[in-house]
Amino acid sequence: MQEKEVIIIGGGAAGLAAAVACKQKGIEDLLIIERGDYLGGILQQCIHDGFGLEKFHTSLAGPEYAQRYIDRVVNKKIPFLLNSMVVSLTPQKEVAVINIPGTRPSGIYAAGVAQELINLKDYMVGEKIVVLGSGDIGLIMARRLTLEGAEVIMVAEKLPYSSGLPRNINQCLYDFDIPLLLSHTVVDIEGNDRLSGVTIAQLGKRGGIIPGSKRKIPCDTLLLSVGLIPENELSREAGIVIDNITGGPQVDERGQTSVPGVFACGNVLQVHDIVDNV
Repeated sequence: MQEKEVIIIGGGAAGLAAAVACKQKGIEDLLIIERGDYLGGILQQCIHDGFGLEKFHTSLAGPEYAQRYIDRVVNKKIPFLLNSMVVSLTPQKEVAVINIPGTRPSGIYAAGVAQELINLKDYMVGEKIVVLGSGDIGLIMARRLTLEGAEVIMVAEKLPYSSGLPRNINQCLYDFDIPLLLSHTVVDIEGNDRLSGVTIAQLGKRGGIIPGSKRKIPCDTLLLSVGLIPENELSREAGIVIDNITGGPQVDERGQTSVPGVFACGNVLQVHDIVDNV
């Protein structure tokens, strides 16, 4: 948990300009959070010129325009996080971020994506696997990959307890002698074209890394099983009121949303542990 006076979500043109403006107004305690592996946003892929005619009175390619603001951010020592995905924002302005440092080689999958690739598309995702997070899909995929001949080296969970169902812990990990490391997380990844290893570390009671606990684990695949949230882009587009706790639509006793005639059920309403509850 960190407290900042200003948090800027998105390191594109608007986010960079906002950060610079805040700094110019004397705000020192600020942070840019960018989900990509570089600042600049969509400008970085717009390699044609024509940008900056009004602001800089010259014609720039998109990356050139972005770099001018990136340079300002760097020169003003404005802190930023890359490869950091904001997964929630509460009315109290609490921001939750998933961040894994390092490059972005192939071999890093959400557990649900790996499940689809193996079970529906008959595609094997890797041979030496580390699972980050002990959500149920991650546990199930640890067993599935083992049955397919892969070596699942471990499941690392940052909490001091597993978030998976007890039956999945027993049937998917213990029955296959797959280690579950509680209070551990991935702090670095290695590899260029393909993942070659991760560094894990043990976390203390207050969340900090315990000195001397880092160790490198050679692997070619990292599965992320760090929780599920309802997918509600359509609900938001329809103007449906979203529940801040579940992440799904607010509904009445009949499952009707705030828009009359539109009903919600299943995982769009809330993510269920077992299908029987759906």
